[in-house]
Amino acid sequence: MLWSITGLTLALTVAVVALRCSRSPGGYYDRLTYGMSSATHRGYAALSAGFALYFAFVLSFRLQTAGIAGLALYALVAIFYGTSFLRGASDE
Repeated sequence: MLWSITGLTLALTVAVVALRCSRSPGGYYDRLTYGMSSATHRGYAALSAGFALYFAFVLSFRLQTAGIAGLALYALVAIFYGTSFLRGASDE
């Protein structure tokens, strides 16, 4: 159950951050070199919202193994987003 709560919290956090970032134009490297446009941020926000729904479903039915597997997969998505965003954010 802890894995699903952790996944839900992480997915909601990344979704909120991605939505906030989609509203700004971004810097030169962020936008042109690393491809982190507003549409990319919105895509990560939508994917994170989907994972948040998945974790809520898994949590409501107490499917611990599915929560662990979902968190392992979503951790990769969050790491890809975090590293892309942080690398592009160095322009600012």
